[in-house]
Amino acid sequence: MTVIPLLPCASIDDMEVFYEALGFTRTYRQLKPNPYLGMRRGDVEIHFFGMEGFNPADSYGSCVVLVPDTAVTHREFAEGLRAAFGRVPLSGIPRMTRPRSRRNVDRQAGFSVVDPGGNWIRVFAATPATPAAEPSGKLARAVENAVVQADGRGDPAQAAKILDGALRRADDASAVDLVEALAYRAELAITLGDAERAAAALAELDAVPLTPEDRERLADTLAHAAELR
Repeated sequence: MTVIPLLPCASIDDMEVFYEALGFTRTYRQLKPNPYLGMRRGDVEIHFFGMEGFNPADSYGSCVVLVPDTAVTHREFAEGLRAAFGRVPLSGIPRMTRPRSRRNVDRQAGFSVVDPGGNWIRVFAATPATPAAEPSGKLARAVENAVVQADGRGDPAQAAKILDGALRRADDASAVDLVEALAYRAELAITLGDAERAAAALAELDAVPLTPEDRERLADTLAHAAELR
């Protein structure tokens, strides 16, 4: 049995260009009697139908995509987006989040792609890994709660409020937890169009003293923070 999600969009042209950047190829396309597009990447196939007057910001379209390795898929998606558009979009529509542990899905790592139709493509591992350990620090738990709000519920403003409150009370947080929280706060600020807050969070991150071991552990996060600048 094969199930193919059928998702709405305003323009199948925009969808084709975007999904080609993610490594998909076109399997079908028509303009009449109605706009319709099929795209495939490996075993994943998604179809789209165009709607006149459709507003992507109002879309409730969503599907789950299961892949062998979320980190590898995210890296391939990011490379394709940079090649096609010069950057990985973090705000507006379309955009893509970074893989993070999701407390509401047994702490499995996942990320989301919001395509030009406003559809949320939620990417998780086909074979669940050993769940990440429950964080012991208050700030790390706040980051988990913020991820649920922003990446799970699509409410980055609420996620930002959670992190701002936690960061104000983070005197006893470890350097690693502090950098993770500040990097995510900067990303949320960009998503919300607040360049000033993003710059402030990155400046705070730069001031956190890190050991060589901390830097090794935070290599991916620090690379992501550098890309946010």
